[in-house]
Amino acid sequence: MNLYVRYFDHETLATNMDEVVAFLSSIREIKVDDSVIDRILNFADSNDMNPFRLKVSYSNYVLFLKTEAKDLAEFKYLEKMRKEQRSDNRITMADRKRTQMEMLNEPHIGWYESSLTFKRVVQNPDTGKCQYVDTFFKVRLKAKSAMDAYNRIIEHLQNRQDVDPRSQFPSAKSSNFEYTFLDAEREAAERAAAEQPSEPLAEQAAQIASEMENGENTETQNFDKEAAEFAQ
Repeated sequence: MNLYVRYFDHETLATNMDEVVAFLSSIREIKVDDSVIDRILNFADSNDMNPFRLKVSYSNYVLFLKTEAKDLAEFKYLEKMRKEQRSDNRITMADRKRTQMEMLNEPHIGWYESSLTFKRVVQNPDTGKCQYVDTFFKVRLKAKSAMDAYNRIIEHLQNRQDVDPRSQFPSAKSSNFEYTFLDAEREAAERAAAEQPSEPLAEQAAQIASEMENGENTETQNFDKEAAEFAQ
């Protein structure tokens, strides 16, 4: 493993310790003594792949990087390629986020099975202190899109008297919100009604199954009795 060494506009790629010492000694501001050499050797011999900074003065440092490059030109080429790859990854993540939002907002009118895990504020009856409890909520409902289903669930939970307003709800893009579109086969026939307001769901309340499920550190509570209320 070789060392890339830089101090302001001075830089080199050293293949051994003699080259490191020669480079540092050529810079007037840097004092090279046994302590400095030992610290650089300890870094070079360690498994640490993070950058190492050797303090020269109050605010000035010499930067050391481990590299497989054989010379300075190869090191700069590899660094250029690494930065381009990082840039490509950032674009990819942005595209993924954009695509996820497009999927959530894409019109699909019909029944959804959706689940959401949120941080519910619960008061301890013995101490009076409050704590956040991971609470799982699952329901079947009719909506115009996955985002519409998410918004209706959040609105329902926020309006419940047994849900403290200090409770925290996850983003629709997070892994704590999941959904399945149940009416895929009937979607073509219903697409014509995409711009129409959602029909009242009170008469279909019997079809809505809402429940709280057990899990590690998860409070259990039955929400079935509020299904009709939620559907309205």
